[in-house]
Amino acid sequence: MSAKTTTTVGLYGIGLETYWPQFVGLRERLVGYQGVVADKLRSLGANVVDVGLIDNPEKTRAAADRFQREDVDLIFLYVSTYALSSTVLPVVQKLGKPVVVLNLQPTRAIDYATFNKLGDRTKMTGEWLANCQACSVPEIANAFLRSGVEFYQITGVLQDDPFVDDKLRAWIEAARVASILKSSRIGLLGHYYNGMLDIYSDLTRLSAQLGPHFEIREFGEVLERREQVSEPEIDKRVAEIWDEFDVRPDCVDFELRRAARTSVALDKFVSDFDLDALAYFYNGHGDERYEDLIASVIVGNSMLTARGVPVAGEYEVKNVLAMKILDSFGVGGAFSEFYALDFDDDVVLLGHDGPCHPKIANGKTKIKPLEVYHGKVGAGLSVETSVQAGPATLLSVVDAPDGNVKLLVAQGVSEEGPILEIGNANSRYRFSTGAREFVDAWSRRGPAHHCAIGVGHIADRLEILARILKVDFIRVC
Repeated sequence: MSAKTTTTVGLYGIGLETYWPQFVGLRERLVGYQGVVADKLRSLGANVVDVGLIDNPEKTRAAADRFQREDVDLIFLYVSTYALSSTVLPVVQKLGKPVVVLNLQPTRAIDYATFNKLGDRTKMTGEWLANCQACSVPEIANAFLRSGVEFYQITGVLQDDPFVDDKLRAWIEAARVASILKSSRIGLLGHYYNGMLDIYSDLTRLSAQLGPHFEIREFGEVLERREQVSEPEIDKRVAEIWDEFDVRPDCVDFELRRAARTSVALDKFVSDFDLDALAYFYNGHGDERYEDLIASVIVGNSMLTARGVPVAGEYEVKNVLAMKILDSFGVGGAFSEFYALDFDDDVVLLGHDGPCHPKIANGKTKIKPLEVYHGKVGAGLSVETSVQAGPATLLSVVDAPDGNVKLLVAQGVSEEGPILEIGNANSRYRFSTGAREFVDAWSRRGPAHHCAIGVGHIADRLEILARILKVDFIRVC
C-alpha cells in the first residue's frame, strides 16, 4: 500500500584461500553457490551488492569500503565453507549494520554411499568442504559475541527450502520498512487531546530510536489551501468519494461537498510538505472557519490513509508510527482502541472514530452523517467499516518508563459478526489467550490506549524490524 522502496543489501561470502590449490574446482563451486544466494535475494526484491568470496583478511577492507559507498541497509554473510573468523570481523565492525549469517548447505544431506565410493581421499575431502558450511559458524559467533557485534543466523538448505526463503524475505522486508521509517516525514497538526496522558510523546526519543522526522505545522496552513480549492476540484473529488465509498442515502450533498473541499486541501497540504503520515487534533473553538474545517476532515483523511499516508486522530504520534510501519509492510494499519468485550463469544471489539483504512475494509467503507462527534466538536460525515475477516496483527509503539521505545505485538483473527453501527470503524477479534486474558496481558505492557491493526500475521517481520531498529520487542500472543 505504501510505495515500495528497494532494500540494498550487502552480500559477501567467506572461504579459506589455503584450500584452493589443494582442492581443484572447490573455489569455483563455492562462488557458484554464492551466485545462487545473490539471485535468491534479487528475486525477493533486494538490490544486491555482491563483493564476492573473501578468503583472506586483506580483502575485507575493500569489501567494507564498497558496502559503505553503496550505503547497504543490511549485510548477509554467506558461509561457503570453513573460513577464518578474521575474514569476517573487520567488515561488520566498520559498518555497524545488522548482520545475518547464512549457514546454507547445498544439499539436505551428503550422499554417503556415493561419497564413500569416490576412492580418492583428497576428492572426498574437497566434497566434504563444499558441504561444511556449519563448521565455522560457532567460530564466527564467538568472534562476534566477544566483539560486541549483534548478529542473526539462518540455517537451512541453499535451494528449495521454504523456511530459508521465508526468513530471507522477512529480513529484506523488515530492512525496507526500517529504511522507510527512517526517511519518513511525520506531520503533526494541532495539539494533543487534552488530558490523555498516555499519548503524550517524547518526539526526540522517537526520532532518536526509530528515525523519522517530525514536521510540526499549523491548521491555518490547511485552512489557507482549503479556501483556494475550486469548484471543479470539489466536483472531481465528490465523484471519487462516490466511487471509493458506500455513501449512505442520508448523506446530503452539502456535507459531501464540504468533505470533498477539505479532502483536496489535505492532499495539497501533505504534498506541499512532503509528508508520509499525519497525526492531528484540533477544536477550532471561536472561529467558524476552523470549526467547519475540523468537522469535515474524516473522509479526506481516510482517503489519504488508503493511499499510504496514514492519518491518526487525537494527535496520536506513537500510533501513527505503528500505522506507518504496518502500512509499509503492505498490511494496512487501522487506528483502533478497545470498544467492548463480548464475553458470550469471547471476542474483543476494537475500532475508533475518525479516519479508517479503506484498503483493508470488509467491502466498501460506509459514509454516514453524525449529529455529534463524540468527545469532539462539530458534526458531519463519518466512516463505518470492519477490518476484513482473517488473520490480524496488532502493533503498538510503546514509550516505556525505562526510556526505551518498544514494539508491542499480538496476533489474532478478525471475524465477521455484529458490530456497533454507530458510524465508526470497529471489528471483532479473537485471540488465542481468550478475550479476558488478552486485554489484561496487553494492558500490562504499558501501551497507550490506541493500537494499529493490520491484516495477516506478521509478528515475525515485526520482531526482525525491532532487531534492526535496536528496540525491544514484546509479543503477548
